[in-house]
Amino acid sequence: MDTAEKIIIFCFLLPAVCCRDFSISLQEKIKALSGSCVIIKCRFEIQEHYDKDLTERATGQWFRDGSDVNNNLVFNSSTLSQKSFMKGNITGKLKDKDCTTVFHYLGTNHSGQYYFRIEGEAGLKYTYTKTSVSIHVIDSPPKPTVQLYVDQKEVQDQEEVLEVLEGSSVSLRCSAETLCSSPPPTLTWSSTPRIPLRESSRREELISDLNFSATHRQHRVTFTCTITYQLQDQNKTAQDSITVHVQYAPKISPSSSCTRTDVTVCFCEADGNPSPELEWHLSGRPVTNSSNTFISEERLSSTGLRSSITLHQSLTHTSTLQCVSRNIHGNASQLFQLPSSVACLNQLSVLIGAVVVVALVVIMMCVIIYTCVR
Repeated sequence: MDTAEKIIIFCFLLPAVCCRDFSISLQEKIKALSGSCVIIKCRFEIQEHYDKDLTERATGQWFRDGSDVNNNLVFNSSTLSQKSFMKGNITGKLKDKDCTTVFHYLGTNHSGQYYFRIEGEAGLKYTYTKTSVSIHVIDSPPKPTVQLYVDQKEVQDQEEVLEVLEGSSVSLRCSAETLCSSPPPTLTWSSTPRIPLRESSRREELISDLNFSATHRQHRVTFTCTITYQLQDQNKTAQDSITVHVQYAPKISPSSSCTRTDVTVCFCEADGNPSPELEWHLSGRPVTNSSNTFISEERLSSTGLRSSITLHQSLTHTSTLQCVSRNIHGNASQLFQLPSSVACLNQLSVLIGAVVVVALVVIMMCVIIYTCVR
């Protein structure tokens, strides 16, 4: 292989070094928000013998959907931006082959295919028609994405409803695709029903983390992450929501109690997820329906259950009554103080005594009044 062939092969393999030609580097597609801005990252290359013509006086132009100067020119850095179809400026230094450009106040009519042209001294005039960038202007920002982490591990195959165990360390991470905006967009959290939230944000990555220890109070709470763009004429937002289901052991309501009339009736309410079962224990033994006891149940919600038991007087003298609630995560119980017949008799005696006293007072007053009248 002679020297000439080696040079040809070398130039073929390394065109940027010794066979430099016109080329440009652009993103293929860019999304922009209506009413906001767009940044086009752009770098270009020229043939080597035009390097002397690329000076500080070089200008850049942008064409849309074609390269005809009369019909497709939408921006020229040598003229005032206010007179151009696109309002903006080239932020890169053209002398350094940096054609990065920002356009402001976009509308849906600005969507299209954009081509760049460089003009320098002498004969440097070239339109890069082989490579373009597609700008798509949208009315609403893209939705953020919420990811679930339990005990610092990401939950895969997430569904709209998330199941976590009470006591677990939960983190909801909201991340969003950012579009050009000034000021930059923000992420915020809210919940339904409303509960105090602690969150941390990283603006440079537009990531917001919501951290909490799961309790039954977060069961069926919907957490919403909102991205907000502050534009001149209005704010534009997008949201993503997720509902957390917390699984927890049963909890017996403090309102559970007993009352006594002719019979003793006790109520027991329990809440748990999964929904718990309720049992009554009389003197340590499970109770079922019989001639002396009657048990009924009522479903209060998807997690709540209420049970009532009716006891005849013969069972309440020396017995202890307990409500026991169970599910797969644990159990809870409550011991009831049964109203005794002795207590009821004492209450009746007090009542009768009060009635007698009142009657005697009334009689004495009547006698006094009668005597005075006489």
